[in-house]
Amino acid sequence: MSKKVGVLLSGCGVFDGAEIHESVLTLLALDRAGAQIICMAPDIEQMQVINHITQEPMEEKRNVLIESARIARGEIKDLKDVLAAELDALIMPGGLGAAKNLSDFAVKGPEASVNPEVERILKEMVEAGKPVGAICIAPATLTKALSEKKPEITIGNDVSTASAIEAMGGKHSECTVDMIHVDEKNKIVSTPAYMLGPGIKEIAVGIEKLVDKVLALA
Repeated sequence: MSKKVGVLLSGCGVFDGAEIHESVLTLLALDRAGAQIICMAPDIEQMQVINHITQEPMEEKRNVLIESARIARGEIKDLKDVLAAELDALIMPGGLGAAKNLSDFAVKGPEASVNPEVERILKEMVEAGKPVGAICIAPATLTKALSEKKPEITIGNDVSTASAIEAMGGKHSECTVDMIHVDEKNKIVSTPAYMLGPGIKEIAVGIEKLVDKVLALA
């Protein structure tokens, strides 16, 4: 029986949504492993829209669910309609959307608040003993949502992000791009991906390991 794995997206594009390479590599690794993929995203307005050429904010509004549907080729669920009971595992790709739309960590750091539906699904998963994978900056949002669980994660070696994670109750471990960190107690797996880079072939190594480990824990 194939495992059902949720992929929690946060828009479409590294500067204001889900990181596309990280998302697609996650989907590819899951598909190769024979998993049943359920893409999801909250039906909310993006914190901001960024011109990905200039990296400057744009005067327009976009919806996180609608933008995420681009990556999911239209096959996507509103996060509020997904229960942990329907999943065997959950993976959160990175991109600044994970820290702007799933939470406001990008703006508020340790004082961040997490989107209520994101917090709900993460807590449901961990309470049910189901594994969660978090890629790139996504472990920061996960740490805030699960602060009372004192999650052990990695975002690579960025000192300021690591100290913010510790301030939110997490425990940070330094990793290289080809490594994963496993919090055995909480069944949380993380990898730095584009927090370190430099390119798609390097981040693919860690993401593939993360997917394999998440499926093994499921």
